[in-house]
Amino acid sequence: MTSVRPDLLTGRTIIVFGGAGRLGSAFCDDIAAAGGRPIVADRDRETAERVAAGIGDGATRAEAAEVDIADVASVDRVIGEIARRHGHVDGIVNSAYPRNARYGRRFEDVTYADFADNLSSHVAGMFLTCQRYHAHLVAAGRGGSIVNIASIYGVMAPRFEIYADTPMTMPVEYAAIKSGVIHLTRYMAKYFFGTGVRVNCVSPGGILAGQPEPFLESYRRFCADRGMLDSHDISGAINFLLSDASQFVNGQNLVVDDGFSL
Repeated sequence: MTSVRPDLLTGRTIIVFGGAGRLGSAFCDDIAAAGGRPIVADRDRETAERVAAGIGDGATRAEAAEVDIADVASVDRVIGEIARRHGHVDGIVNSAYPRNARYGRRFEDVTYADFADNLSSHVAGMFLTCQRYHAHLVAAGRGGSIVNIASIYGVMAPRFEIYADTPMTMPVEYAAIKSGVIHLTRYMAKYFFGTGVRVNCVSPGGILAGQPEPFLESYRRFCADRGMLDSHDISGAINFLLSDASQFVNGQNLVVDDGFSL
């Protein structure tokens, strides 16, 4: 696990959308380790509560919130309730990963309806949380930080060869979604000039999730040292972008991939 500076986010309240997921739960854990108060915001209330209960203690104790990132009223409610309870929402992290049951098929098998559905639920959901959080900050006369989770496959063509002889594929929807996240991040960063709201994104490399060893070995050959990363390995970049240490970093995409994209 990457070490986390224990005072970087002291006193800050951060909503992590998709906070009960594989990446989001790690981000919440490490926000608390840096002194912040993570809000585990997820569609699955029960899992969000379980994740929150296992994080931090005292002033840094996490909280759970049920949210649907495709619903304006739901997003507004969560942001408003957290702001009223803690005085301000200092930042949000967009790590939700909505997709339908047919996501991840081979290129030839993806239907128009599924392609459109998966892009809409993911990119539009991220757009909505950013839009509503920005509106809240403007109304409150406060600044804040938005961090979106993109991917190396939003900035480079897939290395299809590493998937050979495995049941895995690199979904075309994923490439379109993550490249869209990166450019939407830049759009919003520029559009929000003068409001005190910064928008950046992080593009992780591959994350360990029980992949077969032949794939892991093929992947590792393109890296400097580690190869596939642990979810916590991304947290340093997330916490930096949420903190005052990055106060003049805006509209950027930080790649964390052990050199895989070089």
